[in-house]
Amino acid sequence: MIIKLVNLCSIMLIDTHSHLYADEFKDDLDEVIQRCKTSGVEKILLPNIDVSSIDALKGLVTKDPGMFIPMMGLHPCYVKENYKEELAAIKAELFSGKYMAVGEIGMDMYWDKSTVDIQTEAFITQVQWANELGLPISVHTRECTSMVIDILKKQKCDNTGVFHCFGGTLEEAREIIDMGYCLGIGGVVTFKNSNLGEILKEVGMKNLVLETDSPYLAPVPHRGKRNESSYTQLVALKLADIFGIPLPGIEEITTTNANRIFKLI
Repeated sequence: MIIKLVNLCSIMLIDTHSHLYADEFKDDLDEVIQRCKTSGVEKILLPNIDVSSIDALKGLVTKDPGMFIPMMGLHPCYVKENYKEELAAIKAELFSGKYMAVGEIGMDMYWDKSTVDIQTEAFITQVQWANELGLPISVHTRECTSMVIDILKKQKCDNTGVFHCFGGTLEEAREIIDMGYCLGIGGVVTFKNSNLGEILKEVGMKNLVLETDSPYLAPVPHRGKRNESSYTQLVALKLADIFGIPLPGIEEITTTNANRIFKLI
């Protein structure tokens, strides 16, 4: 199946994970936003990275508060020696602002395994904030999905959320869904060397949401280039192909899931 971006203003998609506030979009942000609207992307959820990204994130929300919806959290790859200072600043912002989720939080054993202890502490701390505030979480996990699942089970989370950019096994997918979480599906599902489509066939559409993780992990035919939220439609079209469901059906299911998990309506 050849998938390409088309004008579908009647479709209302939600990109549940995008970093459009990043420097990669500083030169053509208005054009990027217009392409989102043309392709049917109605809302874009913005996960935070660290203290340095807060102002840019908030600036984008101010630019179009109806479209951009903010999260607040400390990304595991930015849990460094000064993580306690970062967490203190993140907490102050989270507890004083209007944020719809705690994120992007989690664990990452791909880049630096030496920080596992402080990553774990930072993750648990932020999960506890989410419980206190009654907010969902946006979970980052790379090469440690089972570890993250175990941590969340031990924390007995009152709220759920999304395992962003899911790339785990079928067993992990089922375990995540059984916990009440959704799987965030992005450009990886369009890659030829990915078995994600086969896993999704086994678990079904009931607990899936769309995402891009822009500017990263652009879907085919843009793989290797800058990703953007308008490409949410390409992910939806791929899911339509995988499940044999027309695009409006994918829109209805994933948008309903996003609204439910993040309490958008």
